Amino acid sequence: MPKPIETRRNGSMGRLIPFDSGWLLVLAAAALLLLLVVGRPDPFRRIVVFVFDGLLVTIRLTLIAFVLILMAGLVGGLGRTARNPAIYGLATLYVEVIRGIPLLVQLIFIYYAAPQLLSGIGESIARTLPALSWLGNSLIGIQLDPFVAAVFGFTICYGAYMSEIFRAGIQTIPKGQMEAARSLGMSYGASMRYVILPQAVRAILPPVGNEFVALLKDSSLVSAVAVADLTRRGREFMSSTLLSLETWVMVALIYLVMTLFASRVVAYIERKTALPK
Repeated sequence: MPKPIETRRNGSMGRLIPFDSGWLLVLAAAALLLLLVVGRPDPFRRIVVFVFDGLLVTIRLTLIAFVLILMAGLVGGLGRTARNPAIYGLATLYVEVIRGIPLLVQLIFIYYAAPQLLSGIGESIARTLPALSWLGNSLIGIQLDPFVAAVFGFTICYGAYMSEIFRAGIQTIPKGQMEAARSLGMSYGASMRYVILPQAVRAILPPVGNEFVALLKDSSLVSAVAVADLTRRGREFMSSTLLSLETWVMVALIYLVMTLFASRVVAYIERKTALPK
């Protein structure tokens, strides 16, 4: 997070308000994008119009996946701090295995290979367990929607990394706070919900924000599984017009504006919610 380099005075309150120079970069990137669209409507405006629906898909995919990632990370983080050996072992296995497989490979496996695997399992169930033939038949020929497969893939992959973030946040809270809550008659779940997690969430906001920005950039990988996102729409425009340079300049600028803006919002939230030192 860039450090404030100058300040401006609020006349009504007489306070010095830090100025984040990162916003200048956001404005510069947005101004360049606007300048190209207005100054050269052909082809830059045509490109923006063509890829706009893909941009909306990218934003929707990122937001939906991030909510599910937070849920998966919370469950995984609680599992990684659990005292039950079975729960801890399963959570650790999930984190270690998933983090060892590239995201793109996971997306391709879920969309292309998982349906074949499920069909094979369904055939085996229908053949060996007649009483469960209805279940086996429901698995045969199943095909995931590209968008659903992408969200599922991101949730599984990023959920493993988010689990470690939640684990680290929970472990930063002194154990004495849990012991004090339990001594007051609170259950383990209530102690975690009302005492530990509120503090842990504030502590992990910076890495969680960084994960959101990384997710926004990695969303371009879903074009490999037939999701009509910003990158795929850009590729389609390039294929139909052969304007490689212009197309990818615009796509890159759109991603840059989104990621820079998201980074500044994350930095602002970090400052507002920072724990006192």
